[in-house]
Amino acid sequence: MPPIAGGAWLRLLSRALLAVVAFGALAGAIARQPSWRLLDFDQSFYTTIAYDLDRYGIFSNGIFAKIDSTQQPPPPCMFFVPGYPLLVLAAMKVDPRFAAAVGCSIEANNAHREESACESYATPMRIIHALLLALGVLAVAVAAEIIAGNWVAFWLAGTLATASLAAEAEIFSYVMTEALTFSLYSAFALALVLAWTRQRLRHFILSGVLLGAVCLTRLSFMVLFPVVASLILLNARLVSARPKSIAAHLVAFMAAFAIVVGGWALRNAVSVGKLGLSEEYGSAVLIERFAYNSMTPWEFALAFPYCTPGIGDLAFDQVYGRDSMHRFVFHTTHSFFHAGRVRRDTLVKEHGRLDPLIGGIIGEEMGANWWRHLLVSVPLAWCGMWVGWLWALLTIPLFAYASAVPSPTFRGKRGRGHLLLYAAPAVAMLGLHAAIANHYTRYNLILIGPLAAGAASVMSAWLASGRWRSQALAPES
Repeated sequence: MPPIAGGAWLRLLSRALLAVVAFGALAGAIARQPSWRLLDFDQSFYTTIAYDLDRYGIFSNGIFAKIDSTQQPPPPCMFFVPGYPLLVLAAMKVDPRFAAAVGCSIEANNAHREESACESYATPMRIIHALLLALGVLAVAVAAEIIAGNWVAFWLAGTLATASLAAEAEIFSYVMTEALTFSLYSAFALALVLAWTRQRLRHFILSGVLLGAVCLTRLSFMVLFPVVASLILLNARLVSARPKSIAAHLVAFMAAFAIVVGGWALRNAVSVGKLGLSEEYGSAVLIERFAYNSMTPWEFALAFPYCTPGIGDLAFDQVYGRDSMHRFVFHTTHSFFHAGRVRRDTLVKEHGRLDPLIGGIIGEEMGANWWRHLLVSVPLAWCGMWVGWLWALLTIPLFAYASAVPSPTFRGKRGRGHLLLYAAPAVAMLGLHAAIANHYTRYNLILIGPLAAGAASVMSAWLASGRWRSQALAPES
């Protein structure tokens, strides 16, 4: 094998160093969070499926299966996609202590023992989350280096992404999907940047595979399939690609994506008897979102300061919801989230299934409140974009500047265009989550990548400009 050049070794070492530093910082931030009970929040969605897989080899609907799986096998189902439950199952296989904690929590949830007897232990998942996030940070940093065209952007983007993720450490301390989603999405976005800038078939194939993996972790990302296909065509104009190459690249991306998600659809056809990726999930989420359409003009106006980092924390009670914005706090009795969940549960209790009803529910809601739905989506998007808490006060304005100013932020005319293409899928998901989900930043953590890359490109350009200016002003010896 030919020897690796010194520059290549330096690049490898810098990437390894960033990954190690990011892992240490994020593992420390996650470890400082409380040891949550495994029934807290949405953790039981995934631990129950992993438990059923471990015990029976059946991918179930978890807590929505309406069967006590500690006593009998659940039926195969398809409400959730398999990505994260399989990761939990792997951790259970590696760490028997974690498997025992999961099993105990499932038994407690089915009233077979006291929850106080169960250990609040999720250390292997927290370590896995930190590792996944570190790999995501590395992907963001490499993408920023390619887009900005300098190694300084690599370190700045990696630092900003790590700091932003550390500020969101609480959500990563739960046995939930956010870390895996961020890592897979960041790798997918990097594969796209490589595909757009190097125009090699293998990168388009890789981007299709990784987008499929993201969709099998969180199904809402299916919306990105047509978005990314359009971006591939748009980038082809940017780089003046040949028509034959454009067609080959597009087919490669689409085929790779179809193979990954098609495998899950085929499983559902065989095991469940339905060819599809999920059932009931989209209907349930949308019904919960419609509750936000009851937002008052006062709540609409206050949502902007309420969700702005720093201002909202000081001016409102975001912990207990004891003020005029109490409906934005999910655990309050009359919150939007609570109202949507109650309506969903009531419909399930009355009709059994939501999918046969959702068409009529959408038609009724849009017929009466389509304009309200669109308006309410604006503050929900505003609230959802502040990923990284106070760090977003730095990264969002700098990203906006990088997007608007073509020079001297980037080297070459295409850098700004590639930043916008890199950000487009994450921005599309921000809009989707505002339209069909809610205002929590946990759904939009993938914005950290483009925000960090845009901010790093501006900061690296400013540093370079300052260095050149100081050299120009230095007295001659």
